[in-house]
Formats: sequence, C-alpha cells, structure tokens
Amino acid sequence: MAAHVIDARKLATYLESHIDGFRGPLTVEQFAGGQSNPTYKLRAASDIYVLRSKPLGVLLKSAHAVDREFRVIKALADSKVPVATAYHLCSDDSVIGSMFYVMSFAAGRNFWDAALPELAREQRPAIYDAINNTLAALHNVDIEAAGLGDFGKPGNYFERQIGRWQQQYRAAETETIPSMEELMGWLPANLPADDGRVSLIHGDFRIDNMIFDPQQPRVIALLDWELATLGHPLADLAYYCMWLRLPKLGAVKGLAGEDSTALNIPSEQKFVEDYCRRTGVTRIDNWNFYLAFSFFKMTAIVQGILKRALEGNASNSSALEVGRMAGSLSTMAMALIERD
Repeated sequence: MAAHVIDARKLATYLESHIDGFRGPLTVEQFAGGQSNPTYKLRAASDIYVLRSKPLGVLLKSAHAVDREFRVIKALADSKVPVATAYHLCSDDSVIGSMFYVMSFAAGRNFWDAALPELAREQRPAIYDAINNTLAALHNVDIEAAGLGDFGKPGNYFERQIGRWQQQYRAAETETIPSMEELMGWLPANLPADDGRVSLIHGDFRIDNMIFDPQQPRVIALLDWELATLGHPLADLAYYCMWLRLPKLGAVKGLAGEDSTALNIPSEQKFVEDYCRRTGVTRIDNWNFYLAFSFFKMTAIVQGILKRALEGNASNSSALEVGRMAGSLSTMAMALIERD
C-alpha cells in the first residue's frame, strides 16, 4: 500500500496563512476508513479539522475530484442538507503532494453496519428516518439557487453514467467477469425513457458516509462527495437500497440474510415510500433497472479499488478484500434481472 506521508510543519505553515484563525502546531492522523480519497484528522492548537486529498500516483481520468467535493460542500452551507464547513481548497501539489481541501471535523457517531448492532432495537427506526430525511433534503435542493446549475451535464443521466462507469471499469479491469459482461450488455438495452427529473445527487449515499449526532437520531454531516453531480434522484435512492441488500462482506455490512422485522429496521418498501412522501414522487417504474444500475456502478467502483490495491496505491488496508467483491456484485445484479 502506498504511503501517504504529510509534512505536518509545512502544512501548518500553509494553513495558517489560508484559514482564518488556524494555529499550529499540527499533528496529522490518517483515518482508517475510506477506499478512495485519503482522509486525515488534523489536530491543531486552534481546532480539529479534516483534510481530504487525491491519492498519490497515476489516477483514472475524472476520478478523485476533491475540488468538486469542496465546491458542493461550500454550496450547501446554508441548505437543509447537513454538511461540514468547507474552509480551503489547495490546488498546489507542492504542499502535501496532491490537491486537497480542509473542512471542519464533525464530532459524532459513525455506523458501519446497516443492522446497527450497537443500538437498542427501539432506537433503530429513528436512525433510518434521519437517513431518509437527509436523502430527501438533498434531492429537494434548489440547484440554481445553490449555484450548482452547471454541476452536471444535460441529457439522459443513466445513459451517460453507463458509458462513464463502463469506461472506468475497463480502465481498471484485471480479469474477465462474465456476469459483468452480461450486465454491461443488459443495461443500455433496457434504459427507461428519460423523464427529465434532475437534482443534486450524492453518488455514494450510504450509512457509513454520514456522521450522526452523539445523542440524537440526527445526521450532522453527509460526507464523501467525490461522486456528487446533477442527475436522476432515483440513482441515489436505488444505490442506498442496493447497499442494504449486500451481505456482510468485509468492510461492507448490508442486511442480506438479516430479519429486518426482528431488527426493527424499516423494509425497503417502507424506506422508498417515506422518501416518495418527502419528495412528492407519486410512482416509481423500472425499479429493478435502477437497482441493477447501482450494482453495476458498485462493481466498477470496487474494481477500481482492486486495481489500486494491486498497484500498491490504495488508501485503505482492506482494499484487496473489497476489490475482490466485483464478481459477486455483478452476479447479484444479474440474478435480480433474471427474477424480474
């Protein structure tokens, strides 16, 4: 795994001149989580901050766009979407070796298992309701008022995304996965008609990308905006539901094989109904397409993780384990299609 070493003294000197009130000395600690952009906790005399940077080494085109992350977090500062405070974006690679930005540190709870084993049974529905409310708030953002009207490209979102993720997958391909080949043929042949719906979407909306209030069932910061863009809101909704369908594979801990009723966790149908109520959606057609697309996208993402791990350029020690999920994910997608 590539070492991401930051000169704390040099970084502190830089930040003292670019962030109001920032004071060193500074210590830098890399977070263990995260498979894409290296993320660090900065402990300074003035406060605790978070730094997100591009990985070192050769990167796939358009990947690891920390500048886009910074822009969207800053744009959402006064919205109903809970985000960290965006302080500074640095495009000068000489400071730490790659582009980075600094934001506030959200002190709260982070959940990695969708079953929420650390919570009492009666506490779990409120956490899921908070997640649902956060997703709806995101998709209800007035993108023009937020200054994000040019944050994505026009045209059929899913058509463009299939092309993009297929290209990313091919660039990271390490072996032929038959189920992924089938899936990449099925998706463009079964595209739903474009209904014209466009919203700001997160792109990687899942429970471990949220920080919750230490005591209350409330999201205080939605994190990891690398894949944010303008697109179809059902992509986020289906991606979240797809993630819940996953088994407990390494760091990914979905609900496959779990009894949601016994856990007191809302069913997928209930979660979707609550989302529709909050966003004014009256009907969802082609649900299995959106789910299959989500599995396809996730397969491409973990394949990229695998390639970076094999090249020694991953930001997480479990990258190899996660990356080897690609075949399982595309197989799950094809099983879903065949049952439809």
